[in-house]
Formats: sequence, structure tokens, C-alpha cells
Amino acid sequence: MATLLKYQAADGMWRQLIDDPDSWKETSCTGMFTCAFITGVKEGWLDKAIYAPAARKAWLSLIKYINSDGDITDVCEGTNKKDSRQYYLDRKRNTGDLHGQAPLLWCATAFLR
Repeated sequence: MATLLKYQAADGMWRQLIDDPDSWKETSCTGMFTCAFITGVKEGWLDKAIYAPAARKAWLSLIKYINSDGDITDVCEGTNKKDSRQYYLDRKRNTGDLHGQAPLLWCATAFLR
């Protein structure tokens, strides 16, 4: 979790290529990591002073990617593996893809627990 925290962007998001600051910000990984931070804090596994602010910042950034139809934007299409940085940078950004919708709902549920 400390390594993930290290790569969190200033606005709270994580990127398509986590350790590449030139990579685009991606919502499904941000949702999954945020849910993990929330759960870790609530279960006492993660230091609340460090991870709760990071989770809040991520959530407040993530919800800005919800469009007027209630769909989350900038969800990476399903990704195979390839030995090419450009392959990952060029992945399609989907809107409303369930791979992004679900992590957003997981976060909301984790906050409400």
C-alpha cells in the first residue's frame, strides 16, 4: 500500500501505468485502490493518519469522472499483456464500463460500512 501511495497523483488519481507520470489517469484502478485504502483504514490494517486523507482525496477526484448519465469515464479497456509502453498508453478509454462502475460502487459501499 505504501508503494501505491507513492504513485498517487497530486489530485488523488492513479494512472494507467502506475509509475509513469506521462500516462493518463485511469478510474478503475483508482476505484480499486481507493476501496482498498478505505477498507484497510476501517479494519485497522492501515494507518488512518496516512491512508484516510489519501482515500478521501482519491474519492473526491474520482467522482469528478462521473458523467451526467451516471457513468464513470476513463476506464481502460480490457488489457492483454505486451512488451510495449505505447501499447498501454494507447488503450481505449471507455465510459460506463463495468470494470470502472463496480470499483466506484465498492468505494461508496466501503465508506458507508
